[in-house]
Amino acid sequence: MQDGAAVTGLAIAAASLVAVNKTGNAMYDPIGSIIVGHLLGMVAIFLIQRNRHALIGRAMDDHDMEKVLHFLKNDPVVDALYDCKSEVIGPGFFRFKAEIDFNGLMVVQNYLKRTGREEWARQFREAAKEENTALLKVMANYGEEVVTALGSEVDRLEKEIQELVPGIRHVDIEAHNPSGPSP
Repeated sequence: MQDGAAVTGLAIAAASLVAVNKTGNAMYDPIGSIIVGHLLGMVAIFLIQRNRHALIGRAMDDHDMEKVLHFLKNDPVVDALYDCKSEVIGPGFFRFKAEIDFNGLMVVQNYLKRTGREEWARQFREAAKEENTALLKVMANYGEEVVTALGSEVDRLEKEIQELVPGIRHVDIEAHNPSGPSP
């Protein structure tokens, strides 16, 4: 299409120059320029209309989006979903983003299943018998481990989403904070 318009534009420009030389009337030159400009503008409008979907961020198809949302809504560590979006990043490739309100109890239960509930209970009991710094140290270690466990849950969800819809190349999951950022 563009090549045809370019060749046609060259033919119009050549014809207008020939007309100027044959007739001696310089008016044919700007007329030819206006026609070529109009032709190029028409081609540009056609190409924009034809490729608009590639210029404006499109979402992945509804079926794939519903599969991902259904999966997330039914995962026990997910309490609620917010601001779920997808975007086409290439032919058959997508980016998915969601803010998730995590079920803290399930995150902790999953963590304790993996690491052993009794070990943490023992550490808390022993630290409670000692001075406050020992208890604070165990609590800080436990808090650090729970935050790491949340990161592991996010990684698991991202991996399972990519397995569910193989075209999803990037998954961005964030913890939802209804009160906004901390001061």
